[in-house]
Amino acid sequence: MHWQFLALLSLVCQMLILTLAARKRSETWQQDCRSCLECSKENGCLRCSERLFLFLNRDGMSHHGSCLHSCPSGHFGLRGKDLNHCMKCKAPECERCFSKDFCTKCKGGYLLFKGKCFKNCPDGTFPKSTDCVEGCVFSSFGFWGEWSPCQHNGLSCGVRWGQQSRTRELSRNTPEETDALCPHQTESRKCRIKKRCPKGDFWTKKIIICLLVQ
Repeated sequence: MHWQFLALLSLVCQMLILTLAARKRSETWQQDCRSCLECSKENGCLRCSERLFLFLNRDGMSHHGSCLHSCPSGHFGLRGKDLNHCMKCKAPECERCFSKDFCTKCKGGYLLFKGKCFKNCPDGTFPKSTDCVEGCVFSSFGFWGEWSPCQHNGLSCGVRWGQQSRTRELSRNTPEETDALCPHQTESRKCRIKKRCPKGDFWTKKIIICLLVQ
């Protein structure tokens, strides 16, 4: 008699467990389908409202759909005429993307440059926060230096017109890594040269004649 009671109690417990499991699945399904326009117990959401994106969480051969306001990491929202989908970014190291091939944010350990993720910044760029930036983008320059002497092919007299130039360098508070990437700025202008050379400068006159002939 005792063993019959235990068998009956075991059967009741199993039925109770199955009932609770079925109720939980039903509650989960109802919860998942709250934001859906169309839903199934097996696959979750099949169709979403206009403003939401359908995200398919794939598990082997099966998938479960959810309607989301924004797509999860590694995906981007693609709006269509009949349905908005969450599409996967092509690069696995991409956390956010604007389109399949254009990343807007990289996963940890990667740096973003022109829509792609890199372990190390490409040549001519340097790391800044989570991005690779081109050398002079964040550089600041100091004041212009003095104009150089007015000369024409190395001569400072004997001709009418010449050229002079001036430069300005990076300011002292510019990061050291940009020094090698950013050239100093230079500008030049046309200038007037004294017509006559000092008296007795015979060789200077000869050089001027040779340069003008060339």
